[in-house]
Amino acid sequence: MKLKSNNSNGRISFGKIPEVLKAPNLLSIQTDSYEEFVQFSLPADKRENKGLNAVFSSNFPIFDNKENYRLDFIGYSIEKPRYSMTECLERGLTFSAPLKAKLRLSTKDPETEEFVNSVEQEVYLGNLPFMTDKGTFIINGAERVVVSQL
Repeated sequence: MKLKSNNSNGRISFGKIPEVLKAPNLLSIQTDSYEEFVQFSLPADKRENKGLNAVFSSNFPIFDNKENYRLDFIGYSIEKPRYSMTECLERGLTFSAPLKAKLRLSTKDPETEEFVNSVEQEVYLGNLPFMTDKGTFIINGAERVVVSQL
């Protein structure tokens, strides 16, 4: 195929070639991965055993040395961020939200060797950084990107 130039200087312009393929959403890899890790779209009782839920499930239950106490993981919740993205950028803050886990502490009955007395409580674990729509994190007022490598 021979290309002709329409310019008097002999240059070929590729600016008027029609779009053959739609440009892929390159941010979807980052945003989908974060969504799969945190599982925002699912209610707490319907979360799959992957991502953050799998991390908690693989580390629980926890027993003390004498196995008189048992700590079970029930679920986790992520609250709304305290500040918006723009406030975090302006104030030099991290765009994050409190991560809380619902845990159950059970004590063993010495006579029956069964765990009986249970206390459930929601425990604050720390702040979880939120990903922006652009696939970035705002850490101390600066936008940061996680770059995946092959």
